[in-house]
Amino acid sequence: MRVEIWSDIACPWCYVGKARFEKALAAFPHRDDVEVVHRSFELDPGRAKGRTEAVLPMLAKKYGMSEEQARDAERNLGRNAASEGLEYRAEGRDTGNTFDMHRLLHLAKEQGRQDELLGLLYRANFAEERSVFDGDERLVELAVAAGLDADAARAVLADPAAYADAVRADEREAAELGATGVPFFVLDRRYGVSGAQPAEVFAQALEQAWGSRSPLQLLQDGGADACGPDGCAVPERG
Repeated sequence: MRVEIWSDIACPWCYVGKARFEKALAAFPHRDDVEVVHRSFELDPGRAKGRTEAVLPMLAKKYGMSEEQARDAERNLGRNAASEGLEYRAEGRDTGNTFDMHRLLHLAKEQGRQDELLGLLYRANFAEERSVFDGDERLVELAVAAGLDADAARAVLADPAAYADAVRADEREAAELGATGVPFFVLDRRYGVSGAQPAEVFAQALEQAWGSRSPLQLLQDGGADACGPDGCAVPERG
């Protein structure tokens, strides 16, 4: 069974939702038969590369609230993160364009290191003092920590076209599936779960998706020549 997760590194609920989903998956009896694929989604695709902004004034402006209200909202997110064993800096963070991070995640996917890199990007953005938007070398450091080759990561970052189509394809697909926000979870292309739901909700979704899988229905059963474990039947000569 495949679970696809659309998310953005700038999304705090994606950070929390990943931990909650993983808690549910760890307790799922068929977890070894579940493939998890992370898909790209940008919350602010129009933001120019290199243009960063402090999170609290950005939230205040975006949602029409005071900075104190934005600070309270961030503290609440911090409590939610802490309940999942995650560190969270409620103040002093910045935000910026995440397109290059998504391109690196597609490189990591090809090398089987996607989940590792995503986890490091989340931690760097939400828990560490140094900004994840602190230039390409910061991203290269995180890529290397995830097990990627430094030169390969630099080559991707130096080429704006590298994996750009893959990121845009993910984003188009999210729109086609009706995702207007993230995190957005799609289980076996049959069920969708929106938001950082409690682990219990993810556990129920996994059970439902697993239990509803239908065996393959054969349109024609038997009668035609085929190859099997014992080899291929040799037609008799007429």
